[in-house]
Amino acid sequence: MENASTFTTFILDGYLVMDQLKPLYFTVFLLLYVAIVLLNSLLIAVIYNERTLHNPMYILVCHLSVNGIYGSSSLIPHLLFNLATQFHKISLANCLIQTFCLHTFNIIEVTILAVMGYDRYIAICHPLHYHSLMSHRKLQILVIFMWVYPLITFLLYEALTIRLTFCSPVITKTHCVNFELIKLSCTDITVHSVIGLVLTMTVFTFPQMLLILFSYAQILQVCLFSSKESKTKAVQTCTPHLLAVLNYLIGVLFEVIQSRFHISYLSYDFRTFMSLYFMIFPPLVNPIIYGMSGQVIRNFVHKFFFRKKVAVFKH
Repeated sequence: MENASTFTTFILDGYLVMDQLKPLYFTVFLLLYVAIVLLNSLLIAVIYNERTLHNPMYILVCHLSVNGIYGSSSLIPHLLFNLATQFHKISLANCLIQTFCLHTFNIIEVTILAVMGYDRYIAICHPLHYHSLMSHRKLQILVIFMWVYPLITFLLYEALTIRLTFCSPVITKTHCVNFELIKLSCTDITVHSVIGLVLTMTVFTFPQMLLILFSYAQILQVCLFSSKESKTKAVQTCTPHLLAVLNYLIGVLFEVIQSRFHISYLSYDFRTFMSLYFMIFPPLVNPIIYGMSGQVIRNFVHKFFFRKKVAVFKH
């Protein structure tokens, strides 16, 4: 129900400029989505079929790919629908669902990266105890935690948003995020914003980043007193993870700049790029990083496609 002061349907203002080049944007986002699904599905299939990759590190990489498909599927099909139609509105219920999916994707992403950092710390700093500290049972517990923890904690926070009423119908993005939604509230959002900041610092992101920093501080300390060969091996095993963390931090930086600063002086295309970076580039780049860095993965993919090619020529 809508009246003069309360809205339950919102206009996604970010599409108004996109309408001028709809075919171009539609094609770009469609290609990106196909690439994300194919690359992550390929990586998952390789890890599932190659028994030598059934170890904690690659099982966590597999979950990173699953989360990548989850996050991009929460955003890009909706983008494509809005670009293919003139319908740039979203109901409150769908907005809350999209907000939940996109935020939990980001929290799950950093939680998986934190567990991966811990895994690298155990592998490099405590190699003799690795199989006991990262046993199959303990890995199962970590996997359940890194999925259930973000889903429950953010749902509890979003319950505060569900209780709000909204006095403005315009969301200045192509999609729903919690901060943009609560800014439209009819009531004062100071308490809501403080709770969100506290949860981010203590639950959603900060503890995971501390674990990553701790893990690499310990790895660096061990490497300082190790042989050149050990240092090289540590760099090789940590580089993909560090690149994935860097990719995530760039997304965090863009999101903070978008949400907290006045950036209307920047071009619309760049602002759109910043707002969508979080949900598109980590899922796109992570499977490339881990696919290129793993010799076993490269060999498996090469053998798979080479066999197909040979089979085609034989027929």
